[in-house]
Amino acid sequence: MNDLSYYVPALAMTVPLVLKGRSAASWRDPLVRSVCALLLLTALAFAFAAPPTIVAVNRLTGVPNVSAPLVYALLTAVCAAGLVLIVSWRGGPPGVARRLTVRCTAGFGAVIAVMVVLFALGDAPVERLRDFDTYYATTPFLREMVLLYLLSLLTAGVAMNVLCLRWRRRVGGRPLRSALLLIALGFGLCALYAVAKLVAVGARWAGGNLDGLSTWGAPALAALGGVLSAAGFALPLLWSLPARLLGDVWSAWRSYHALTPLWRELRPVCAAGEEGRAAVRLGWWSPPSLRAVRRQAEIHDALLVLCPHFDPVVRERARAAAVASGAGAERAGAQADAVMVLEAVRAHGAARDADTAGHGTAVPPAEGPEDLVRLSLALRALRA
Repeated sequence: MNDLSYYVPALAMTVPLVLKGRSAASWRDPLVRSVCALLLLTALAFAFAAPPTIVAVNRLTGVPNVSAPLVYALLTAVCAAGLVLIVSWRGGPPGVARRLTVRCTAGFGAVIAVMVVLFALGDAPVERLRDFDTYYATTPFLREMVLLYLLSLLTAGVAMNVLCLRWRRRVGGRPLRSALLLIALGFGLCALYAVAKLVAVGARWAGGNLDGLSTWGAPALAALGGVLSAAGFALPLLWSLPARLLGDVWSAWRSYHALTPLWRELRPVCAAGEEGRAAVRLGWWSPPSLRAVRRQAEIHDALLVLCPHFDPVVRERARAAAVASGAGAERAGAQADAVMVLEAVRAHGAARDADTAGHGTAVPPAEGPEDLVRLSLALRALRA
């Protein structure tokens, strides 16, 4: 891998990170927070493992090779976050999941603390950007630090594969099964990364030299594993995203067209309100959601204009007639509101012609989008 290749998987992590954490409401979900934490840690691990970043961190701190324990700590944290996420994701008894989460966090946290201590006790005066593992493979304390982090990665990769593949056999649904398979493959490649590094370090202990396996082969495995893992965590969301987007568009169009009868009835009132000011026109490219919101706003404006002409007596009389004809409470209320709106439109027109003001006391008949749709459908039924 060249220097810039390390940033590719880091950027790949940001795509599902943005998709999963794009709204404030989603952050209230513990699983979303866990996924975002894992993706963020993985992106940071790849970014700080890049040779240009290693040089920058070493120069900034003034400590040669201080990036080594930093990257090792990030990779270990990624392993812990992945295991915690899978434990939380698959569910089960809350007490069991809580104990496993605490043990996993404490265990990998202890590994990180020991690695920091070992680096502080060791001596690494020569800056190594790519081959720290093998260059210091025989240096006291540093060899233990390298061995500890590689074994923790190997353990986590194997554990993730076992958990994902076991869970995959029990769940239904193609998106989740495919996601678990990708996550297992990704962490499997990370386990192979650790194996390649261990082989290269073992060769150094035996007096041989397999540094290329650690310097060039292992990072490629880690990069591919990171991308596959990110794809696995993003797959359930991406799988449902097109359907959700189409559903939102269809819902907006339905709302827009369902409001047409009410909007047409109130159009004279809307037009009167637009006199003397330029109306904001929507282009043909405007999305259905914007059109629906615009139509709702125009209807609300017209209803506010009609407030002085709303007659509660007309409403109650129409409600009683609807109930007497066998209509339910919700339907009777919508029909009564529709009758009152029709009478208010007529009264508004007569008041404009006579230059007088209305004296109604009823409140507007609808507030939310669903109320407006019910009112529009009731009005259409009256006009039918």
